[in-house]
Amino acid sequence: MLDRALYGGSGGPATILTYAWDRLLIDPVPGPRGPADFTGLRPLTRSVSSVPGDAKPVAPSGSTLPRLAAELPNTLALIDPRHGVEGITHQLEELLTHLKPESIDLLDVGGDILAKGDEPTLRSPLADALTLAACCQVEASVRLLVAGPGLDGEIPAEALHDRVGPAALKLTTKHVEPIGSVLEWHPSEATAMLAATARGIRGLCEVRDAGLPVPLTEESPVVHEADLDDTLQRNELARAILDTRSLDEAEQHSREICGYSEIDYERNKASWLTTQPEQKLDPADTLRQLDQFEADARGRGITHTTFRRITEALGLHGAQRQRLRALLLSSRPKQYQAPLWHIPADA
Repeated sequence: MLDRALYGGSGGPATILTYAWDRLLIDPVPGPRGPADFTGLRPLTRSVSSVPGDAKPVAPSGSTLPRLAAELPNTLALIDPRHGVEGITHQLEELLTHLKPESIDLLDVGGDILAKGDEPTLRSPLADALTLAACCQVEASVRLLVAGPGLDGEIPAEALHDRVGPAALKLTTKHVEPIGSVLEWHPSEATAMLAATARGIRGLCEVRDAGLPVPLTEESPVVHEADLDDTLQRNELARAILDTRSLDEAEQHSREICGYSEIDYERNKASWLTTQPEQKLDPADTLRQLDQFEADARGRGITHTTFRRITEALGLHGAQRQRLRALLLSSRPKQYQAPLWHIPADA
């Protein structure tokens, strides 16, 4: 969306360097995936591989990247964080030499990259800190863009007001439409809410297993240009891991500075999930449970939610999300406000 909105396709589709870190809804293995977790990758440089549409994650790992690569015109390159910030910096430098790009944008949806590290609502600072630290060390100009302040449900938008910088653009329906088919299956809640607000949807959206309420406002589809150096100076975790040579080392810094590691959370949740019996998706029973969930959500002032949130709230396995989605769309199509589920004020 951002590539089309900013550059309009001039110069061809951008190369997107990204993690294979789909969390437990898609990938039952905690933490990010590396090159050894895929078959069919294609070398771009000595340290960087692209993920083509016919690549496959090695079981039991899961990943959305191959399907994304098949449906998007962009080249998806894999961030490998196993060697810490030094490794990611080296990967960036190789890509810059290979691609000779006209511009480099570091994009964060939600704005938790702007956090200090001790905020009580912060949940996933490590991935952002790794890329921020690496981008601040390459010999190139990198622009930091924050889309949809507050949409990841971690740092409230009002707390980011003085950090996000000036508005660079506001996403609209025309920017969303080319990726509409991707949003029909991709589980990213932050991207779903960003796209929904670009289409004009407003309200209060409940997300994640914890049921975090996220306001959908006029500011939600705005992309801001933040100051990269100021962000590094504020982000204590990013500064602490600048010289790290392994993911384990970076993770230990996260425990010391933030009080936790998001990968530890994934490890604990993955262990817990293995002890839970898989619920059967009985259509009639599921719709009855949905009625109760929606009634409770209305009482909390919720107007929208994601299919991930419904899946987890109903105690279903992540692999059942698409079946649940199909059931809901076929039984109550008027409540689908793509790509979110609308909870009407009146039952």
